[in-house]
Amino acid sequence: MEPLAILVLLCFPICSAYPLHGAVRQDHSTMDLAQQYLEKYYNFRKNEKQFFKRKDSSPVVKKIEEMQKFLGLEMTGKLDSNTVEMMHKPRCGVPDVGGFSTFPGSPKWRKNHISYRIVNYTLDLPRESVDSAIERALKVWEEVTPLTFSRISEGEADIMISFAVGEHGDFYPFDGVGQSLAHAYPPGPGFYGDAHFDDDEKWSLGPSGTNLFLVAAHELGHSLGLFHSNNKESLMYPVYRFSTSQANIRLSQDDIEGIQSLYARPSSDATVVPVPSVSPKPETPVKCDPALSFDAVTMLRGEFLFFKDRHFWRRTQWNPEPEFHLISAFWPSLPSGLDAAYEANNKDRVLIFKGSQFWAVRGNEVQAGYPKRIHTLGFPPTVKKIDAAVFEKEKKKTYFFVGDKYWRFDETRQLMDKGFPRLITDDFPGIEPQVDAVLHAFGFFYFFRGSSQFEFDPNARTVTHTLKSNSWLLC
Repeated sequence: MEPLAILVLLCFPICSAYPLHGAVRQDHSTMDLAQQYLEKYYNFRKNEKQFFKRKDSSPVVKKIEEMQKFLGLEMTGKLDSNTVEMMHKPRCGVPDVGGFSTFPGSPKWRKNHISYRIVNYTLDLPRESVDSAIERALKVWEEVTPLTFSRISEGEADIMISFAVGEHGDFYPFDGVGQSLAHAYPPGPGFYGDAHFDDDEKWSLGPSGTNLFLVAAHELGHSLGLFHSNNKESLMYPVYRFSTSQANIRLSQDDIEGIQSLYARPSSDATVVPVPSVSPKPETPVKCDPALSFDAVTMLRGEFLFFKDRHFWRRTQWNPEPEFHLISAFWPSLPSGLDAAYEANNKDRVLIFKGSQFWAVRGNEVQAGYPKRIHTLGFPPTVKKIDAAVFEKEKKKTYFFVGDKYWRFDETRQLMDKGFPRLITDDFPGIEPQVDAVLHAFGFFYFFRGSSQFEFDPNARTVTHTLKSNSWLLC
C-alpha cells in the first residue's frame, strides 16, 4: 500500500489581532471557521453542523474539547476567545494526533544515506544562506539517528526542495503572505519526501520575517516520516512559534523518541563503551569552552571555517552568529580530525590535509582525483603529516608548518621554494612550535596553539596580540 500523501503547512504565529480573553460572538464567520477547522484537523463530519446549536454533550463540544486538549488550551468545550484565536493562527495542514507519531503505515526511508537537492532559491537570502539553513535543518535530525545526508546539484534526489508561489503543480497552492508557509510529504518515491516553501513569505535567518531554518527543520521532519506532536516543546508541534532561543534549536525528547522509533539511535551510541572512572571527552565541542582548540582554520570564499573533530564553525558576512555544522554534511567523503586546511583563492579551492593525504574541495564538492599524497607537493619522505597551512594572497605563497619548521610553496609555479624548510622561530619571532592552525587575514598572521592564538605582524616581525582561540566565535 502506498504511503498516504498528507499536506504539511507550517507557519509561525507572529502576532494576532484577536482578543485573548472574553466571550466571542458566535456569528456565521466564527461558526464556519470552527466547522472548517474541526473538519480538517479533528475528523468532524460535515453533517454534524447542526450540533453547534446544542450544548454540553453534543459531538461538536467533544471535538472542541479534543482540540483544546491537544493544543494545550483550557477544556471549556466552547468557542471562547482563546480557542478562536488558536483557530486563526497559521499552522500545519495535517490532522492532529497525540504525542510523537508517524504517518499512516509508518513510511520511512529504507536506507541511512539520503540525498537532497535544492531545486531553486528564494531571492530573500543569498544562495549560500539557503544552503546553510537546509543543511542545519537536516543536521538536527542527523545528530540523533544513523542517517546521513548529501546534497546533489542535478538529477533526482530523495528529497527535492523548492520555492514556489500559488499553484505550483501539486494541487496544494500556496496562499500568499502568512497562513501556510511550507508543506512536505512523507518518505517514498516520486514527489514523496519533497518539501515546498512559499516564496511569497519574507524568508530570513533571524526573528524578522519567517525563519527558514526553523521552518525547514519542521518540514524535513515530515520528509523523514514524522507526523505531529501535542507537546508544545516539540519541533513537531503543529503551531510553531519563533523565539531567539530556537535559533540553534535542540530536539525535545519527544522528537528524539519519534525519529528513533523509525531509524534507531546513531550507530556510535551502540558501539561506545564507557570506561569506569574516566570522564569521556564530549563528542560535540562547545564554542565558548575556554580550553577550545582548533584542528584547522581556513577561509572559503570570504567566510571563515574553524574545524574541530568532526564539526566546524562557519562565520559568514550575512550572519554574525557562527554556524555549527558536521563536516560530513558538506563533504561526506572527508575524514574528521583534520590536520590542516588552506584556501588557494587564486584557484577557488581549499586543500584539506590529514595524515599523509590531502583533498581539494571547491564549494561543496570534493574534486576528482583526490586524495593525493602530500609528497606530490614536494615534501621529503620524512614528513608524515602537516600541522598547519596558510595562503598569503599578496605573495601567492603557501606556508606549511611541520614541527618546528616550515616550508614555503609557490602557488603559481606549483613548486616548493628553495632554501626551505626554515625554523619557525627564525622567521616568526615569538611563535613557538608546535602550531595547530594558521590564518592570514587583515594583513596579519594568526597562529593557533591550544586555546591561545597569536596575532603576528609580518612587517614588524613581532607578536602584537595574544587572544583566546575562540575569540573568532564571538566568545
